[in-house]
Amino acid sequence: MPELDDIALLKQFAENDSESAFAEIVSRYVNLVYSVALRNVGDAHAAQEISQAVFIILARKANKLPRHAVLSGWLYQTTRLTAANYLRTEIRRQKREQEAFMQSTLNEFESEAWPQIAPVLDDVMMRLGERDRNAIVLRFFENKNLREVGAAIGASEDAAKMRVNRALEKLRKIFGKRGVTFSAAAIAGAVSTNSVQAAPVGLAKTISAVAIAKGAAAGGSTLALVKGTLKLMAWTKMKTAAVVSIGALLVMGTPTVTVMAIHKSHANEVENYFAHWDSMNIDTVPLPDVIVLRPSKYANKGDYVLASSDMSPEGRLMRRGASFPEILQTAYGFGPEQMVLPANLPRGQFDLLLTVPKNSRELLRAEIKKQFGITAHPETRDMSVLVLKVVNTNAPGLKISAGGGPNIWTTRDSIKLVGYKVSDPGGYDIAHVIGGFYNLPVIDETGLTDAYDLDAKWNGNLRGTALQKEIERVTREQFGLEVVKDNRPVEMLVVQKSN
Repeated sequence: MPELDDIALLKQFAENDSESAFAEIVSRYVNLVYSVALRNVGDAHAAQEISQAVFIILARKANKLPRHAVLSGWLYQTTRLTAANYLRTEIRRQKREQEAFMQSTLNEFESEAWPQIAPVLDDVMMRLGERDRNAIVLRFFENKNLREVGAAIGASEDAAKMRVNRALEKLRKIFGKRGVTFSAAAIAGAVSTNSVQAAPVGLAKTISAVAIAKGAAAGGSTLALVKGTLKLMAWTKMKTAAVVSIGALLVMGTPTVTVMAIHKSHANEVENYFAHWDSMNIDTVPLPDVIVLRPSKYANKGDYVLASSDMSPEGRLMRRGASFPEILQTAYGFGPEQMVLPANLPRGQFDLLLTVPKNSRELLRAEIKKQFGITAHPETRDMSVLVLKVVNTNAPGLKISAGGGPNIWTTRDSIKLVGYKVSDPGGYDIAHVIGGFYNLPVIDETGLTDAYDLDAKWNGNLRGTALQKEIERVTREQFGLEVVKDNRPVEMLVVQKSN
């Protein structure tokens, strides 16, 4: 009897509640799903829970998948979203730990490329478009031949070959931007050999039993994963239309609220992104190319920053409930402690969404000038400064980043940075963070050039000088750095308002 294809099996399950049909799908893809989850969270137990959630989602959506869907690609994307949801809501595990775990499981015969590829593979995969990502999953995760790839994507074998080669070349270039420089052939070989590992014995059977019931017997944490991922998937579907050119304007609510380069059909996408950032990933959620700058609608929910994992100044950024100096910081790259501000600077809090892929900072500066009549220029002045030096090269808290970021999470008594440099002329850095506690510029004399992951905690009840001394203690004990007060010429951002 010929083997049924994936969509036929799903149809059989959706229409007849066929347990055998769904079990067959799980057995085909449990290794793929489990491996993607494991790479993302670095924990075998969590990977099993994520796998369970993914197949529950599939069971719930079995009658809604398009007839020509590539199921392996759909499962890959859903697993990636579910893993991101898990990390955000459960543990926010550092990628350095993930890399260490993955490397500990590698077979001694694995290629030299895989240990460097594994920690960033899934982040890089999400930089591909859906068609390219499906082609890579089919060819190198499932190890299908080109004829089978073509059949899955509705193309000839030659067309499939061209698609795979183009997608592989894109993958190579994105890896290169992350400092992982291997040939396309080396990447293909490493991914093909190592990307899918065997799931634990019995996991497929357990998943099938729970997923067929669409999660009725699943644990609370698994159902929370399902709910969060379904919400994120609904958002991912929203963007299909093309973005109009720069210059099209949509005024929303008040005369000072400008959304650039956005069609009316995308207005709700942008608004809901501000409202529901906690269930979305700024890298993977489709958004139109926009610059949104307006008085904050969500200041009562607290300020928040989401930065793209792209380390370049042109990466995506969302700020909610930000002060105007923080908006200027995004536009000009100077921290608030390096600004000379006018007395009539706009007050209150602001929302900012920056997704324009080219010249975004320049366009933001133009928008600031248009809305508020504010311009700025750098100027060297003699100022009181802090000089940052290394006093302990073996401090426990200063860890070279395993990749990803820049990302930042803050509370009243803690801050977590992922993928931040000590000083970065093009953007936000550790020196700016330290300078913010003193409202003084920081001159970096550490000689440290890597990106780092930092996780700092302090007494949140302290204020003023007491807080500064606490930060000095944390900086020295946890990170082996110290700040020394001095007076030096330093480049400042002089901000001016025309009216």
